[in-house]
Amino acid sequence: MKNFKHLIFATLLFFPVLVHAQMTADEEIQLIQAEFGMEKKTLIENYMDLSETDQPAFWHVYQDYEDERKAIARERILIANEYLDNYSTLDEDEADNLAKRTLSNSLKLTKLHAKYYKKFKKATSAMDAAKFMQVDDYIHSTIRNAMQEELPFIGEMD
Repeated sequence: MKNFKHLIFATLLFFPVLVHAQMTADEEIQLIQAEFGMEKKTLIENYMDLSETDQPAFWHVYQDYEDERKAIARERILIANEYLDNYSTLDEDEADNLAKRTLSNSLKLTKLHAKYYKKFKKATSAMDAAKFMQVDDYIHSTIRNAMQEELPFIGEMD
């Protein structure tokens, strides 16, 4: 778990640097996901400590999971960027739209976890599936919390 905290800290430390580079939103997202994806996989590999027989099936399911999760994460980043671009002039309709999209995005991630818990369990065991879900949720909750800390509250900058 100590290695987790170091990875999360390093990722969050460099996250603002990546976001403020002269790139399009899509380029930023691709860069962040590519860099973090490699580090996350290494971290997951060390944490899971899977048997050699379970590894191939686990990593196959993991790759499918990550492909779907990245699309959800990309959407969340775009919502946050849109909020940052418009928070000082946010009106009722824009606030409603952003809130609904954020709720929908969170629901998509929850549904993805439910879907893939079953797949990880079938590929390995209930214990390994639960272990993965716990660590994955920890990683992404930490990142979401760090992102939230950087976003101004509605009305804060008036």
